[in-house]
Amino acid sequence: MIRNYFKTAWRNLLRNKIYSFINIIGLSLGLACAMLIMLFVKDEVSYDRFHKDVSHIYRIVSKAKRNGVVQKSIHTGYLQGPRFTQNVPGIQSFVRISGGARDIKKGADVRSQNLLNVDSGFFSMFTFPLLHGDAKTCLVEPRSIVFSEDAAKKQFGSTDVVGNTVMVKEDSAFVPYKVTAVARTCPQNSSIKFDVLLPFKESVQDANNNENWYYFFLNTFVVLNPKANISIVEKQMQNFYEKDARQIFDELNKKYDNGPDPQMGTYFLQQFTDIHMNPELPATNGLSDESNPMYSYILSGIALFVLLIACINFVNLTVARSLKRAKEIGVRKVIGSRKKQLIVQFLGESFFLCVIAFISAILLVEISLPVFNRLSNKALSLSYLFDTKLVTAYIALLIITGLLAGFYPAMVLSGYKPVETLYGRFRLAGKNYLQKSLVVLQFTFSAFLICATLVIYRQFDFLTKADLGYDDSNIIELHKDGMNHRKAALFKATLLQNPNIAAVAAKNGGRWITDAKLGNDSFMSFEYETIDESYLPALKIPLVMGRNFSKSFPFDSTRSILVNEAFVKKAGWKHPIGEIVNFYYNNNEIYHVVGVVKDYHYLALNQKIEPQMFTMKNDNQYGQFNIKIKPNTAADCLAYIQKKFKDFFPLSPYDYTFKNEKNLKEYESEAKWKQIMLFGAILTIFVSCIGLFGLSVLAAEKRTKEIGIRKILGASVNGVVTILSKDFLKLVCIALIVAVPAAWMVANKWLQNYPYRITIGWQIFAAACFLVVFIAMATVSFQAIKAAVANPVKSLRTE
Repeated sequence: MIRNYFKTAWRNLLRNKIYSFINIIGLSLGLACAMLIMLFVKDEVSYDRFHKDVSHIYRIVSKAKRNGVVQKSIHTGYLQGPRFTQNVPGIQSFVRISGGARDIKKGADVRSQNLLNVDSGFFSMFTFPLLHGDAKTCLVEPRSIVFSEDAAKKQFGSTDVVGNTVMVKEDSAFVPYKVTAVARTCPQNSSIKFDVLLPFKESVQDANNNENWYYFFLNTFVVLNPKANISIVEKQMQNFYEKDARQIFDELNKKYDNGPDPQMGTYFLQQFTDIHMNPELPATNGLSDESNPMYSYILSGIALFVLLIACINFVNLTVARSLKRAKEIGVRKVIGSRKKQLIVQFLGESFFLCVIAFISAILLVEISLPVFNRLSNKALSLSYLFDTKLVTAYIALLIITGLLAGFYPAMVLSGYKPVETLYGRFRLAGKNYLQKSLVVLQFTFSAFLICATLVIYRQFDFLTKADLGYDDSNIIELHKDGMNHRKAALFKATLLQNPNIAAVAAKNGGRWITDAKLGNDSFMSFEYETIDESYLPALKIPLVMGRNFSKSFPFDSTRSILVNEAFVKKAGWKHPIGEIVNFYYNNNEIYHVVGVVKDYHYLALNQKIEPQMFTMKNDNQYGQFNIKIKPNTAADCLAYIQKKFKDFFPLSPYDYTFKNEKNLKEYESEAKWKQIMLFGAILTIFVSCIGLFGLSVLAAEKRTKEIGIRKILGASVNGVVTILSKDFLKLVCIALIVAVPAAWMVANKWLQNYPYRITIGWQIFAAACFLVVFIAMATVSFQAIKAAVANPVKSLRTE
């Protein structure tokens, strides 16, 4: 019996090549899409789970209410780890981690190396196997250094380098560090990734200074006793913290007058495996690969859409073709086949097609995996497919797909009455509401994704082309930390000797955020920028009031400041020129506003412009130069800049970026999702259209005699095409009526994440509707025109 079913399924497959191909290619695409997304999700949820006893590893985090808003923080200081470990019974050990960079010298070459500063128990808490060295002692000595195997090969050409020394910059001098271990390359699904580790350095004074409860700059991890109750541990942590830090908190609050609602804050624990996909408490400051669970949800939704559409095609085509198999079913029933046997037969055919599609899907995954890795910023391998859990999931996916695609057709086909089918009186009953509903559903999915893709494209285009409020073209950012004003002025003068360099402006490195007291005794936080007098003109940042800094005013380098419009607005100043700002924590230094800078996007457009203050204070160091060059002179200017940089700073690494390229990198996430949504939309519309094509072929076949009679009676080709297409057009229009409002609501909600965003106009949805209708009608019209131009005599003879 099974052999007979297999033969029937194979013959049916070969006899109906077009429909079989449509079903197989649709299911293959759906299954391949689902497999890729399962790989992605598996990688996301597997982050950090390779560590031994990972369920007992937690990060110390905190929350506090500021101005009525609860703010969470991942940062801790020197004291949280050691003091909680010593005084809370449930905590066994701690490790502190902070990101950083050091200059490492090899011969005459000096390079800046990103690294992690960690406590000596790092390898005891986290499972990073060593190729060479002792995990327990490799970070004990203050001038120890641990390389990853890739970094060791790059630095020495080998991994067997324990005992070798490298020159690492400390303060202003290079000192020897001894290589004590070489670790295996960190797994791809690790939030902690490192090339170099240095021991965390803490002085006795820092360890005993209670003010360091409030010096937040690192991550602190703890291991809990397996029997510890996390709620009790958190309560004990908070009780100890309030007891130990209360006095210093009150002293600091009184000293700096922290405002009307100062809070000590509340400490709690975040499970290590929760870090990777937690947007509120992300993987930053030495940790990497922070993600958002929304990515997995969106990708899973796309995969489900494609797979459902493929299954819908299968159901529609199988039911639509049922008339051609009606006599076969009638004969089987007459000779004794029971309904149950027919259901098994048709389900078997469904699974047979699914198995072929499944094998094709694996091949598609192998072919498309490199492209998917680039889109998703992953390093997934085909070997991941053979993970035990994933194999089980794929088998389940195959079974569910087979049942989903085959169950309804099997029930319909097995229910045909033999007398009607054998006498040729059988017709599908009703108005095929289910079939029509399924067509509407799949085009609703397609239209929804097309609308979403167009919105994402428009927003990405806006982010990358919007006026930033300054000119970022032909500007080289040259980085040099810890530079005093005198040295900067000399270097600047040297660069300006090159005729292709139009302007040079110095600025602090990184971001400085602080707060100060205003003249009305209110407090305000703001971005604190140290610039020179050339910064605003070089970037073409306009002033809206007052004047720029100038060397003609000696007071500018000591007590003058500029503020932006956002600062003025938040401060509530009506006449900002002459207003004062008091740096109360720095011996009440008073600064006077001499100018107001027009708001410009100093951060990416996915972040709101915040209050900003500019100073030329001599005591503040510069950290970068913004060098404006003439167009088409980049190669010559870079060679000149590099030579002069080495002349001035021979022991510092030469590091530069082009400002416009740096700005574009801020939108890498949006660019990635733009591509993913585009591929998703293309897949859904393609699978929908191949199903629609199959249905249009069947519709034309069923109406062959009608078309022949109409043509003999004088019907035009356009008239016949309209008759064959209008029913499908109605279904597509219904799908658009459902999809457009849903897409509008979701798009509006998504755009709320951006302080600067496009306005969704009717044009986007009109374009999406036109695109969907055009593609659908092009698909249907191909077969309709073919049927309309056929010789009516042949059409009538075939009937």
